[in-house]
Order: sequence, then structure tokens, then C-alpha cells
Amino acid sequence: MTENRDSMACDPHKSDRIILTDLLDRKIGTATKEEAHRKGLLHRAFSVLLFRETESGREYLLSRRAAGKYHSAGLWANSCCSHPRDGETLPEAAYARVTEELGCAAENLREIGRFVYRAVFSDAISEYECDHVFTGRFAGCLHPDPSEVSETRWVNAEELNGLLIEKTELFAPWAFTVLSMALEAEKTGK
Repeated sequence: MTENRDSMACDPHKSDRIILTDLLDRKIGTATKEEAHRKGLLHRAFSVLLFRETESGREYLLSRRAAGKYHSAGLWANSCCSHPRDGETLPEAAYARVTEELGCAAENLREIGRFVYRAVFSDAISEYECDHVFTGRFAGCLHPDPSEVSETRWVNAEELNGLLIEKTELFAPWAFTVLSMALEAEKTGK
């Protein structure tokens, strides 16, 4: 998918103050979401992967990013991704954004790890994030915000593994790490 360079200017959350960090995830300041992404500043983020139990086993909720997103538009990722705002804890932000972006609730979110990644999407936009990964149980019904999510899909671990290996071009850059961390956490019971 091509990047929409102008969509950052139209992002309703571009003025949110997000948390700048060092490589150890210690707060070193704040910046607007737009400034952090245009200047490639390391900042705190989170990724949530929701699951549900079915008769055939556990399924994971994938989200396809809306066409108007300022990067990775139209690509698949974990259930929800965002940034805690200054003064907001990671769990508070994760629960809130699941509701805002997916129109459902999350239960028992737990952090399974974090990683730092950097990806350049265009001359004007990059991601440099200390990404905290959460998993938790899906609750309620899906009512995704169309400005955030264009499509959702439930997959089991085997399907997810196959997609990540065979259809790499369909996924956002951070999704490989987030989703493999979640699969590993399930496998090891962590």
C-alpha cells in the first residue's frame, strides 16, 4: 500500500502529547504525536492482541488498518495499536483504545513484553517506538471505528503462523514481532 503523506495532518489525534523515552523506556519528555512521527523520536506505544475461546480452540483478533491511516494503511496488524498520552498509564490507555478503536471491551489485559523498533514509511513519517505488548480476552461485540479499522478477522494460531510466513506483504512491520510474542506466550503459558 502507498503511504498517505497528508493524512497525518488530518489525524484527529495529531496534537495528543505522547511520551518520549530512552531505550530503557524511561520518560525523557513529551511531544505531540505528529512531531514524534515526523521527527522519528523514540516514544512509548502499545499493541494489544485480543483472543476468544471457541469450541475449536483459541482465536486471535486481527485488524486491518483503515485506508486513511498516516502509515501502513490497509495492512493487517494485531487487534489495536496506539500510544499512552502523557499522564495515562499503559493499562489505562490499552483498555481505553480497545473500546475507542474496536467498539468492544478487553478483559484481563496483561503485558507479555516490550520491544523497540524503527520503520521509515515515507520522507515525512517514521515510527520509532518502545512498544509494550498486551494480550487479553475479547468481550462484547465488535463495532470498529472506520477511521481506524477497515476490517477484522479471527484466526487460530496455525492460521496466524501461516499468514505471517506466506503473506508477509499483508502485515504492518511491527505485527511480526507482536504476533510472534503472543504466540510464544501462549505456547509457554507466560
